[in-house]
Amino acid sequence: MPLSEAQQAEIETARAARFETRRATVPALEEMLFTALPVLDHGFVRVIDYMGDDAAVVQAARVSYGRGTRKVSEDKALIKYLMRHRHSTPFEMCEIKYHVKLPIFVARQWIRHRTANVNEISARYSILDKEFYLPRPEDLAAQSSVNRQGRGDILEAEQASMVLDLLRDDAERTYRNYAWMLNEEDAEDHDADRPGLARELARMNLTLNTYTQWYWKTDLHNLLHFLSLRADAHAQYEIRVYAEAMLESVKAWVPGCYEAFCDYRLGAVSLSAGMLSVVKRLLAGEAVTQETSGLGKREWTELMLSLDRPGA
Repeated sequence: MPLSEAQQAEIETARAARFETRRATVPALEEMLFTALPVLDHGFVRVIDYMGDDAAVVQAARVSYGRGTRKVSEDKALIKYLMRHRHSTPFEMCEIKYHVKLPIFVARQWIRHRTANVNEISARYSILDKEFYLPRPEDLAAQSSVNRQGRGDILEAEQASMVLDLLRDDAERTYRNYAWMLNEEDAEDHDADRPGLARELARMNLTLNTYTQWYWKTDLHNLLHFLSLRADAHAQYEIRVYAEAMLESVKAWVPGCYEAFCDYRLGAVSLSAGMLSVVKRLLAGEAVTQETSGLGKREWTELMLSLDRPGA
């Protein structure tokens, strides 16, 4: 389970507390505050704190006092303008902090985004829980033959079962050894003379599907950049599901920014000058091929897929 009874009780206590404030709050996000959104088999994402709202983005863009007297429709149009023209600083005025529980290999991919403040649980001081990520059979696929970073065909049922057994057995065995080295009660051999090894050394034996946790705080601009990459259909599934859970919190927090983000980032396509030239030629009725387009094979394929012409 993603949360223990003690953790759930702690969350309920936090959600029951109320504080008087003059700063902007967002009822929809307040309702989500502290609540864990389950991700994968043992992971979660939960919002711990936030600052600002859609109006803060608009206020920063206009550099005005208070919340102004303009219509909501005008604010919405301004946010779309800012997103469309890739303005960044107005979106930096909003911040959000998450508590995330995730497999170590996902964390190592995630940490490549260096625009957030991160504090991760330390296995030098704490003993990590005996929790591992095990994929669903339908998420086990062979290496793609055309994409060095991606997956290809789903494994056959028998192969998938063998892989899951290996993943489970390896994770459980290494954790038993980890516990033995630490002289913990989870160790399998209670009669052996266990070393009581330092935690900072014993942790090296754990598998990368072991779960870790961290607090991750960022501003809205950098959060949306993260989500544009990790909520994309081409992103690795195990990090994409975290991005999708975070998107739900963005939708509740800044609905105007969320709508603009979906329009101009998540659901949009960027065209190079060469791609745009090909589109203009196609609209003019010209029969353009990859050989006559001036585009490389990969760029041509990307363009045709974005135009729903995969066989062209």
